[in-house]
Amino acid sequence: MFREILLAEEYRHPPEKVWRLLTDSAALERWLMPNDFVPEVQQTFTMTTAPRPGFDGIIRCRVLELDPPRRMRWSWRAGSIDSTVTFELSPTENGTRLTLRHDGFKGFSSIIPWLILRHGWKEKLSAKVASLLEAERQSTFTSTLPRSQL
Repeated sequence: MFREILLAEEYRHPPEKVWRLLTDSAALERWLMPNDFVPEVQQTFTMTTAPRPGFDGIIRCRVLELDPPRRMRWSWRAGSIDSTVTFELSPTENGTRLTLRHDGFKGFSSIIPWLILRHGWKEKLSAKVASLLEAERQSTFTSTLPRSQL
């Protein structure tokens, strides 16, 4: 049995802004989880979350591919899951399309983690990333207004 998670979101922001949220450690922490990410090929990093039965709460990753601002691929090892996560950005008429592919879910034991991660990725991309981009746009907009308009 093999499953993958494939999600796509479109943001009204240029690829460089979306890319920054994917590759800046502090930004990643705001929408994903605490980490020690460094955007360099072959760099290992960890992310941490609440432990659960059979999972110590540590995701062990390695940057496998980095093509700014178009594509990034990580290895992702957590509990019994040994998988990869790929982020692809493509410019659109109105901004950027972000496609996430998380694959490598094999066997019956991967069904529950697949369900949990699919829900988590969906919520993170559609709500958290979108709200951070919008908050950044709002702060940039208001910081360029004359003080009398604030």
